[in-house]
Amino acid sequence: MKNPFFNELNQTIDFKSIVAKHVKDATTKSIKDAKESLNKIFEVDPEERSFENTMRASDNLYNELMKVNESISLLAYVHPNDEIRNECLASISEFGKFFNEIALNEELYKAVKKYSKTKEASKLEVAEKKYLKETVEEFERNGFSLPKEKRGQLKVIQDKLSDFGIQFDSNISTYEDFLIATEEEMDGLPDDFKNAHRQDDGTYKIGLEYPSYVPFMKYSKSDKARKEIMFKYKNTAADKNLDILKEIFIEREKVAKLLGYSTFAEYRTEDRMAKNPQNIWDFENKLKGKVRIKAEQDYEELLQVKRKYTGDENPKSIESWEASFYNNILLEEKYELDNQKLKEYFEVGQVIDGLFQIAQHLYGVKFEEKKDPSVWCEDVRFYEVKENNQLIARFYLDLYPRKNKYNHAAMFGMIPGKKSGNVYQIPTASLVCNFPKATDDTPALMLHNDVETFFHEFGHLMHDLLTKAELASQAGTNVARDFVEMPSQIFENWAWNYEALSLFAKHYKTGETLPKELHEKMLAAKNVGSGLHVLQQVFYGILDMTFHDKFNPNGPKSTTELVKELQHEITLYKFQEGTHFEAGFGHLNGYAAGYYSYLWALVFADDMFSVFKEKGVMNQETGMKLRNTVLERGSTHEEMEIVKEFLGREPNEEAFLKSIGL
Repeated sequence: MKNPFFNELNQTIDFKSIVAKHVKDATTKSIKDAKESLNKIFEVDPEERSFENTMRASDNLYNELMKVNESISLLAYVHPNDEIRNECLASISEFGKFFNEIALNEELYKAVKKYSKTKEASKLEVAEKKYLKETVEEFERNGFSLPKEKRGQLKVIQDKLSDFGIQFDSNISTYEDFLIATEEEMDGLPDDFKNAHRQDDGTYKIGLEYPSYVPFMKYSKSDKARKEIMFKYKNTAADKNLDILKEIFIEREKVAKLLGYSTFAEYRTEDRMAKNPQNIWDFENKLKGKVRIKAEQDYEELLQVKRKYTGDENPKSIESWEASFYNNILLEEKYELDNQKLKEYFEVGQVIDGLFQIAQHLYGVKFEEKKDPSVWCEDVRFYEVKENNQLIARFYLDLYPRKNKYNHAAMFGMIPGKKSGNVYQIPTASLVCNFPKATDDTPALMLHNDVETFFHEFGHLMHDLLTKAELASQAGTNVARDFVEMPSQIFENWAWNYEALSLFAKHYKTGETLPKELHEKMLAAKNVGSGLHVLQQVFYGILDMTFHDKFNPNGPKSTTELVKELQHEITLYKFQEGTHFEAGFGHLNGYAAGYYSYLWALVFADDMFSVFKEKGVMNQETGMKLRNTVLERGSTHEEMEIVKEFLGREPNEEAFLKSIGL
């Protein structure tokens, strides 16, 4: 029986035919093949070591594993079949352990280290030299500076961490809770939302996934219902993940100490743009100070709205579950921006067409949808990316919510770009979103922040697909973690620019282009609450850094007490008692001392977008410069050098501060 996960080079996966056994078999075969490839590297005569038989051979091995592991990882979060999803989760765990094994393989380390001292190694080109240097450093960061028994201890810890991480993420994605709302509690919500959530008994079931939770918080006039659903939302996975999170912090601290670092944050940031925790603390604290002035103005604006709405002359505060609601009234009344009216200009099909048009123009490519593709769920769409009629990449769009599907928006890499002999391995990735679906009465209409999210994730997709890196290890989004958000954040800007918007923002009934006057209101409203929003991001970044740089998981203070303390110290909202937000904060697993990178990368993204503002946002020359300098390179060059080359100068934060209204 042919296994769909294994194909000739550049053939697509037949997702329709996949059964659970394929997943299990593919995992076993992948790992077995990789072990054979490792043995071939080990068998090379030490005096004959070359880039081809050692470094490229390692990259080939990694590439073959990734092709199977990445596709299985995607299916673990999107496949509608429980049995397949569970098998995929078990596989990710197995792959995770095997990756740890490779990272701690002494023979491979010795082979690479031996090669690094050869004459050939000293004469390598920039990308190859960087790959070699980083491979050696990564091995040494993984414990090859340690005696053998300590490396054994490290492997046990890393395996534990791998399992804890999978459990943590899985508990979040499978967690189910909801609010049963009455007709009265739905007051303020638009009809299409009510129709989509109405139950047979006349009540409404509101889940915790974004397309349900966000509009409810924004429009429901019931303070009690908003408070109740926020309480549920901030307790996502708290029944299981609080204990797991504590274990994760304990094990991470062990990793750092074992490797000779004072904290996990110090270990984690060493190979990133930031280089050390102090640079991050300086970055966060500097921003915290500058942004707080704007946040206090934003908070005062919300208090004024509350005064008027409630008739209370002296409201003491804005509660966290009130912020979105009053912010929306502020937008509608002071800035006269009605998001429901604005939504009528963003029909999903039109948005996809417009986004495609922009990306195709800027980057000189064409997207072609393929009919009747083999996909994991019938509403998934499949596209080919072409340049001069040559196929250069492929992607899947999985846009709508369904039961047990990953409930945020994310780009999942599947097959990395890589030179394979004289051929280039065609990069393939998937965009997973949860946008509202069409109902019987209305087509699928997107809130503008959904449009922005779509552009953001598409920025990641282009980074992954337009790569020209020769090695899979350096392709696409395989860049320093604090740079990975730059290509996605810069692309959000086109979701705000009138020239770009007028290509696709057309009223779903009349076809009228988004009126300029409405766009001006959008821009005026863009910085409503921007200080509060950035301060919230600073809070997340500092919380993550504190957990990994200044927190004792075995100490008397619980993770929840720390959340409460920092929330009061940094943000202007009071902590909601009885909640455990950190249990559902998936970034604590994936980003681990890396959440700061969102704002860090945004500062670069805004600075780099200033070049487009100067030259014209649809200027193809600048678009191609972004493609050639940033997107194609992956991590073949130092990220800071890439930024400076694109800008033609040192980066600064002026454009970012200006963008939030300071």
